[in-house]
Amino acid sequence: MTDGSLSSFFPDFGLLLYLEELNKEELNKFKLLLKNETMESGCCHIPWAEVKKAKREDLANLMNKYYPGEQAWDVALKIFGKMNLKDLYERARAEINWTAHSLGPEDARTQEEQDEQEAVQGDGTEYRTQITEKYCITWDKKCLFGEPEDLHPGVAQKDQELLEHLFDVDMKTGEQPQTVVLQGPAGVGKTTLVRKAVVDWAQGNLYQQRFSYVFYLNAREINQLRERSFVQMISKDWPSTEGPIERIMSQPSSLLFIIDSFDELNFAFEEPESVLCEDWTQVHPVSFLLSSLLRKVMLPESSLLVTTRLTACKKLKPLLKNPHSVELLGMSKGAREEYIYQCFEDRKRALQVFNSLRSNEMAFSMCKVPLVCWLLCTCLEQQMEKGGDVTLTCKTTTALFICYISSLFPPVDGNSPSLPSQTQLSSLCHLAAKGVWTMTSVFYRENLRKHGLSKSDVSIFLDLNILQKDMEYENCYMFTHLHVQEFLAAMFYMLQDSWGTKNSSFQSFEDLKLLLESNSYKDPHLTQMKCFLFGLLNEDRVKQLEKTFNCKMSLEIKWQILQWLEMMGNSEDFPAQVEFLELFFYLYETQDEAYISQAMSYFQKIVINICGKIHLLVSSFCLKHCQCLRTMKLSITMVFEKMLNSSPLAEIWRRDGGHITHCWQDLCSVLHTNEHLRELDLCHSNLNELAMKTFYQELRHPSCKLQKLLMRFLSFPDGCRDIASSLTQNQNLMHLDLKGSDVGDNGVKSLCEALKNPECKLQNLRLRRCHFTSLSGQHLSSSLLRNKSLTHLDLGSNWLQDDGVKLLCDVFRHPSCNLQDLGLMGCALTSMCCLDLASAILNNPHLQSLDLGNNDLQDDGVKILYEALRHPNCNIQRLGLEYCGLTSLCCQDLSCTLRSNQNLIKINLTQNTLGYEGIMKLCEVLRSPECKLKVLGVCKEAFDEEAQKLLEAVRVSNPQLIIERDCNDHSDEDVSWWRCP
Repeated sequence: MTDGSLSSFFPDFGLLLYLEELNKEELNKFKLLLKNETMESGCCHIPWAEVKKAKREDLANLMNKYYPGEQAWDVALKIFGKMNLKDLYERARAEINWTAHSLGPEDARTQEEQDEQEAVQGDGTEYRTQITEKYCITWDKKCLFGEPEDLHPGVAQKDQELLEHLFDVDMKTGEQPQTVVLQGPAGVGKTTLVRKAVVDWAQGNLYQQRFSYVFYLNAREINQLRERSFVQMISKDWPSTEGPIERIMSQPSSLLFIIDSFDELNFAFEEPESVLCEDWTQVHPVSFLLSSLLRKVMLPESSLLVTTRLTACKKLKPLLKNPHSVELLGMSKGAREEYIYQCFEDRKRALQVFNSLRSNEMAFSMCKVPLVCWLLCTCLEQQMEKGGDVTLTCKTTTALFICYISSLFPPVDGNSPSLPSQTQLSSLCHLAAKGVWTMTSVFYRENLRKHGLSKSDVSIFLDLNILQKDMEYENCYMFTHLHVQEFLAAMFYMLQDSWGTKNSSFQSFEDLKLLLESNSYKDPHLTQMKCFLFGLLNEDRVKQLEKTFNCKMSLEIKWQILQWLEMMGNSEDFPAQVEFLELFFYLYETQDEAYISQAMSYFQKIVINICGKIHLLVSSFCLKHCQCLRTMKLSITMVFEKMLNSSPLAEIWRRDGGHITHCWQDLCSVLHTNEHLRELDLCHSNLNELAMKTFYQELRHPSCKLQKLLMRFLSFPDGCRDIASSLTQNQNLMHLDLKGSDVGDNGVKSLCEALKNPECKLQNLRLRRCHFTSLSGQHLSSSLLRNKSLTHLDLGSNWLQDDGVKLLCDVFRHPSCNLQDLGLMGCALTSMCCLDLASAILNNPHLQSLDLGNNDLQDDGVKILYEALRHPNCNIQRLGLEYCGLTSLCCQDLSCTLRSNQNLIKINLTQNTLGYEGIMKLCEVLRSPECKLKVLGVCKEAFDEEAQKLLEAVRVSNPQLIIERDCNDHSDEDVSWWRCP
């Protein structure tokens, strides 16, 4: 077809007609794709500024201008294809064909010649037919061993839709991904999905306008290849009738390479990019070729679709250029429920299994994978037939897999010939453990031989359905599922004879300490094996496995783990080294209360973020057995929020079977069951009304010995009445911090009523940023007059204003006021309140610390304060004046104060414009032996070079003086500026 014929075609039919059919969103997407479209040499991009503002008619004219004739039409069709606008594409293609029939004789001859040439070379039909037959057959064979065909889920509709849009343009960036990573857990269906993609493409139902050819490369096959060229690698399914495969390599942008199961590849991928191969015809080791393809050194214009387990993403991502990652999540909750019901003929049993599995979030999450769901349902049904308690079995994943593994073995009757020997079992578990450590799940004949597993040994495990053989790729073996491998890997550590000896054949993964020091963030591939290992510390389970396998297992590892935990508890870096929530998951698996109590006896402080029901379950189970804790820091979110958003709370808790209630009560009971607990931090927690009532009930318990309670950034819808009531009933409570919580004036009123009560023994009250106003001044004043215990009060960042502080100063002046530490930072104060503050300083002999930072006191205000500070009755030791609008004019008065006041040892002057003159005056007195100041808060960098030299000279001449802009110890949020060493 010539440019002339098509250029006459456009006015007749018009690209505009097709652009008119696009809605606003589709038009914007069309423009984004047009922006990045690269045409043949000699053609230019349309300026994006013109494309962006163009209306439909303008856009059609621009395309005709910049891409004349055939090119404009090709661009439009290509973009319609990328947008999955199949109807528009087909209609436009039909009109092109119609135009082609009306060409002149010369054009017709040219078209015939092209058709003849394509017929000789092949148009890809044979290739499509061949791979359709191949992958349809293997797909059908993928029905899981023993699993009924009607239970095999195939490809869910949502996953099919995901497949169709993998290479769609990113609307945020306008970029079309060239490399897509499809990630997900083992068995979730990644291979099934990409093979479906191959078949759908071959049948003309997927990626037709995006890719001319799709090639599928499987890790298991690649692992067994040696040296060859890349074109030889992909030629395995290429029919000879299609002509040389090299002809399609000249258009790499139309090629898609699918690399399935990256996690199974036995390559390190450590080659420097500079030495990789660009030429797809050169012979190299396949690892070299694959590295070149993944890193876009070879065929950089081609597209890649890579599947991998989540655990291998850390290895894969550095190899790729701008990858787009998509996670395959497996069966939804609804699909899992439906699947479980399909596994049982008896609906009552199905309901029992579903409820039991759902009660354990870890187990229920495993059921996202159809195979695991079916395996667990099968073994639980067998257990029910024998009269077993599935509720107890579903409590932990270890118990579930012991149930499953045991169901594979025939009953032991003396020396059963079908059972593996202890040696065979140890060899298999050693293979499993090494595989988990190295993220290897596919084993070849050579791997089995190295671990002492002969052909007859392997046959035993094949017959037991513990191992399975790949039907497609020769000499490939794997465990029936990764979780089965992880379970047997955990058993390896239980089959060790002695943990004290290391012979010459000792391998690093056999070191228990390395496993214990691993964590789910750095070593996610070890997490489930570690979980199973802790689950196997339960003596009853060990006895069950010994009976099943007819073998001997050692529990010496229990005491090794206790020694490691003791070392962690005594570590200087504790608790930074210990991820307690992860530890609680492992300890929960043991279901051994005495062991948990012993394990936790080494820790006096724990820090946990509870972000879901499963976190609450394991934490409450472990914490109620902690008898030596002194400090507990908890943040509880995503547990009670859904209840807050629904109908009556009590009804929701009842519908949950009281499970959350029970767990929360167990956790709160620690307040009175642990006689050593002295400090609790519940900051940033979202607790509903019933949860708070449960907590307060435990706080008021006669056996509660808690002394310090931090409830920062919480909600108090009851106006703090419950916490106020707790202050009078728990006379051990001496420190309460409600920073950032919605206390308000009503809450302050409730707290003040408690402070008036002689039963209240509170010494330290922190109400920073608690959203109250000067209206609270009266309540605070009256309570402070009657309270004899309170010595520390922080009212910072509240709208007290001058009027509120004046009311308070009336009390501070009173001889019966015992306040020693007062925080008024950021309370909207001015110089108008400074006379009252000065009077309080003079008349209250107890007051030692006063923080007035972030208030507009200015030079006139602090001048009044400095006069009071010079009085011999003043006992102020620490004064905060950060960001108070001070200038050099106040420095002369401050110098006089520092010279005469022998008590003032710390002052904060940061974020004030003192200037060179101010610093010069201060430095004169700071060098004087009469000045007793130990800490000066200024930012040296805020001053000019001369002022900095003066400060440095003072620091040298007076080494006892600390000059810092920030003396806070940020590891403890309630430390004020002046409480530095």
